[in-house]
Order: sequence, then C-alpha cells, then structure tokens
Amino acid sequence: MLDQSTIDKINDAAQIQDVISDYITLKKRGVNLLGLCPFHGEKTPSFTVSPAKGIFKCFGCGKGGNAVHFIMEHEQISYFEALKFLARKYHIEFQEREFSAEEQAIRNDRESMFLVNEFAQKHFSTTLHNHIDGKSIGLGYFRERGFRDDIIQKFQLGYSLDQRDAFTQTALKAGYNKSYLVKTGLTLEGDNNYLADRFRGRVMFPVHTLSGKVVAFGGRILKKDDKMAKYVNSPESEIYHKSTELYGIYFAKQAIVRQERCFLVEGYTDVISMHQSGIENVVASSGTSLTPGQIRMIHRFTENVTVIYDGDAAGIKASIRGIDLLLEEGLNIKVLLLPDGDDPDSFARKHNASDFIDYVEQNSADFMRFKTNLLLKDAGNDPVKRAGLINDIVRSISIIPNSMIRGEYIKECSTLLNVEEARLYHEINLLKSSEKEKTATRTQNTPDDFPPHFEEMEGGSAYISKFENEERNILQLLIRYGQKHMYYADEEQSQAVTVAIFTFEELDRDNILLNNPLHQLLIEEYKMHFDDETFNSERYFLYHPNAQLSQLAADLVTEKYTLSKVHSKVKKVEPDSERLLELIPRVVYEFKNSLLLERIRGKLIELKSASDAKNNLLANEIMREMAELEEVKKQLSKNLGERIIIKI
Repeated sequence: MLDQSTIDKINDAAQIQDVISDYITLKKRGVNLLGLCPFHGEKTPSFTVSPAKGIFKCFGCGKGGNAVHFIMEHEQISYFEALKFLARKYHIEFQEREFSAEEQAIRNDRESMFLVNEFAQKHFSTTLHNHIDGKSIGLGYFRERGFRDDIIQKFQLGYSLDQRDAFTQTALKAGYNKSYLVKTGLTLEGDNNYLADRFRGRVMFPVHTLSGKVVAFGGRILKKDDKMAKYVNSPESEIYHKSTELYGIYFAKQAIVRQERCFLVEGYTDVISMHQSGIENVVASSGTSLTPGQIRMIHRFTENVTVIYDGDAAGIKASIRGIDLLLEEGLNIKVLLLPDGDDPDSFARKHNASDFIDYVEQNSADFMRFKTNLLLKDAGNDPVKRAGLINDIVRSISIIPNSMIRGEYIKECSTLLNVEEARLYHEINLLKSSEKEKTATRTQNTPDDFPPHFEEMEGGSAYISKFENEERNILQLLIRYGQKHMYYADEEQSQAVTVAIFTFEELDRDNILLNNPLHQLLIEEYKMHFDDETFNSERYFLYHPNAQLSQLAADLVTEKYTLSKVHSKVKKVEPDSERLLELIPRVVYEFKNSLLLERIRGKLIELKSASDAKNNLLANEIMREMAELEEVKKQLSKNLGERIIIKI
C-alpha cells in the first residue's frame, strides 16, 4: 500500500489534461477541453476535461472522475495500480508500506510462483513453435481447429512434451526452485524424489489475471486414453483460486467496457474462436459453476451479460441454477441458445462478427422468460411440478435487488404462469422475511442493508439505495458548498450556519442514516472536518485514498442536482448557483419526505394484511399510526413550501 504523502505527490503531479492527451486529442473550448470519448463510440465530441477542477466527464456515456479514475477505466486496473502507473509516468519514487516478516515471506512466495508460471508459459510456447513434436502435434492440433497464428500467439498457447519430466528438468536447470514448481502444480512430487510434469502430452492454455500475469494453466490431452482426463487444470494455490478467475478476462476487459456487454461461455476454445471471429467481449467460466467472485469481476466492467448455451438441454438445466447468482448481483441477463449441433466454438468459426451479433440480437431472450418457459415444458399439467416451478421462479425474482425490475418480472411471470400477481408478491415477501430473519440471526449488530463485502469491493459492484437520488443530492451539495455560510430565518431570529452544519443537524434531529453505506461513510468522514472553515471538501474527497469515496466524489462533482417531479412542475429550473440557499434545505426535506412515504406504504401493506386476517384491533392501531405519519407529512410539506431563505 502506498503512503498518503506519495499519493498526494502523484495527485499533485498528474495534470489531467496531460494524462488524457496521451490517449485522445483534446481541443480547447472556453476554459475546458473537448474530445471524442475513448469509452464509447461517438462522432460528435462530448468528452469534457476541466483542468481547473482536475476532472473529466463524458456527457454521452456518463463516465467521469479525476486522472486516477481515467487510468483505472482506460487500462482496466485497480486504484493502487493506477496510482503506480501515474507515479512511473511522472518519475515519482514510491515506497510501499513495510510488510511484516510473515507478510514478506508470503509476498516473496507469490512473486516466485508468478515467475515460475511466466517461465512455464514461455517454455510451452517455445516448444509449440520450435520443437518437432510441438509443431507436428500441438501446432497441428490448433491449426486443425482453425486457429490463426496471430491468435495462437495472442493467447500464448503452448505444448507440453509427452515425456515424464521434460519441463521439470528444464526448469530446475534454469535455476527455478523445486518447491515453487510443486506449489504452482506444474510438477507432481512423489516418494523417492519422484518428479513428473502434470501437463505432459497436452496442449496448453495459460490463464491470465486482470493485469495479464499467468496465474494457472489448462491442458488438453490429444491422444485417446480413457484412463486420463480430457482436461487437467492447475490446482488451487496461493496465487490461483479458480472461483475468482475467468478465462479470457485480460483480453476481454476493454471490449466489455466498449460494448457494454459480456458474453459468457464455458470453455477455452469457445473464447478463442469468438476472438478470432471478431467478438472480443467474451469470457469463460472454464467448465466450473459460476461463483460470486467471478460474477463480481464481470460486474466491474458491465451490468449486461449474455450467457451462450449449445443445444444440450441437460447441460442447460444443470448450469441455469448458478445464473441466479447473476440476478442477485443486479446484472441484466440474456440467454442465447445456439442451433442444434453448435457450440460457441463451432458457431463462431462459421460466422463473422457482424453475423454473430445479428444472430444474438434476433435470438437472445430475457433470462427469466427463458427459464420460465424451460421449466414450464417440464412441468406440463402436473400440479406438483407446477407448484415447484412457481417456487423456483419466485426464488429467482426475490433475489433481484432492484424493486422496479422485480415488479416487471412479477407482471410477466404472472401472465406466463397464469398466477395472480398478489400471490407472487405474497410468496416473495415470505421468502424475503425468512431471509431477513436468518441474516439478523447471523449478523446481530450488523445492519441488514450493509453489504458483507463492502470494505473489499474496490472496483466491484456498487450498492444501490432505495433513495439513491435524494441521498446523492445531499452529498453533492455538501461536497460543493459544505463550508459555505447560509443565512435563514426561523420563527425568532436570523441564524447563520454552514451548509454542512445545517445538513448534519437536520439528519441528526431525526436520527437519520443514509441507506447506502458508502454515502453514510462519506457523511461520517465529513463530520470529522466540518468545523474547519479552511476544509476543501471537493479536493479532500476527490483525491481520497479510498478509491470508492474518490470515485463517488468525482461523480457528484460532475453530475447535476435532480429536482423532484413535484417541484420541477411548480417552478422554473434555474442554475444551482443562483438558487443554492433554497436547494440546501429542500434536498434534506425531500429526502425526509421520501423516507416518510416509504413508511406510509409499509403501513398500508400491514393494514391490508391485518384486514385480510380480520384483526380489527391491529388494524385500528395501524390506522392510528398512519394518522400520525400523515400529520408529520403535512408539517414536512409546509417546510418544503414555506422555508424562508435570506441571501446576503
């Protein structure tokens, strides 16, 4: 980890116009610079760079941030990797914090294992192209599959000789430690100093990390031998965890961002053939069931996933269960079923990129509709199977985080299954209530809405609050104008407070916490500085060492305040700078109003349940609580309409 003084030096040195000019042509437009966005295709420039603020913003695709964020997005690397990238560009020496003896030993082991893998990849590639067996057997196989030489080199494919320990002996002679050969799984060790190559007699598929390091290998045997597995993969190690790796992600990441979609296939050759046909935004789970770690990696680059299946019905049913994890992560999923007899490998070899994309657009289906129709065929008219089908579909819908999308799926499934929407809602509420009880039991003092991986989700999926717009409006004005004084008149006297003090007092008065944990984290950190009149909130958060807070600040600085529908109808929208002292209390009261409306909606649901159960006593109590909430709502509406603001 870099120390804060080094991070500050990097941020001070990295002039955003210099950084971005290495990638695109910028032309001066007033005080800003304008160019074509590198993150999506456009003919009219909408990519704006502000040297004064040190930020960029594309008004076409919405991406924005500071120089570090640009490098993260363009190079598809982590926050600290981007800092190191800029440190090298500006010749800034950086010293990572000192590691303990144990940490340093682990770090040395990891680096040594990566070096061994790098040596192995080069050895296998050299064997493929230069050894007589490599050329005749390995290269012959790849060419028979139709792979071009440039594609073979791009994916660093290779061949391991069909000899007991040819690779191991070569590595040992080159000075590589036997223990690291064994730890990476390249070498098998037995009794009496027995050593053997794990991948002997196989064509080799290196697996790369996001940054391009070789982390593992897959090997396919070419001779027919029923006693040997067709594919052998590297075992789990200190550097390789198959649940967090995707084959092809290193070569696909930028294309996934550009195309705003990821194709998900099963095997190595599927990925390679699709690349050769011109489809580069594709990754493979390498024959394993999808895991949350793999899904979060995809979500770093896009929210849209198309899962490609061949015509094997049994295989589809086996793997479709794992796709619920994609729904739970909030991804938009489509399914593409290829013609009978085709898999992604063979289909890609028959079609160019344009034809492939046309086929995708015409034949891909929404995952929920696809799953429902698939299960309906199995269920037929059997009432027990239909009940199981409904439970299966309800379970899938219930894990979708976006309530509006859940609602649309409920409507569609109600039609497909011929089941009343109310029944589906009832079943979903039962499932969610049961899950909340389990979560509360497990976590006790941990808030239900706090993502368990929150502290580790740098570059990962973002948590979305029910009140996202209202919360961001508050944070946006805090970051831009938090230390600015405002004067307002209450019933007794005029009072001067800063924007930050007013906001925090209003939230604390009703014990309100922001629903999005990242938003609340920003609030808590701001409170540590709000009484310092020299505090520059915009710069502080824009260059914060927490990558998520930094990106959030960049987004807030570049986006516009969102008026509620009610107020946009009532008043003409004016620039924020001309009505700042009206907006500050308004955004707080609008947030409170949204929270209140949500509570009232909850009470309506409780009232309906009580009425259905004919529990008059409970129904009367709920009606009394609703009346109190309505009174609060009236007072809040009065505050929204009658707050007196004095500008001086």
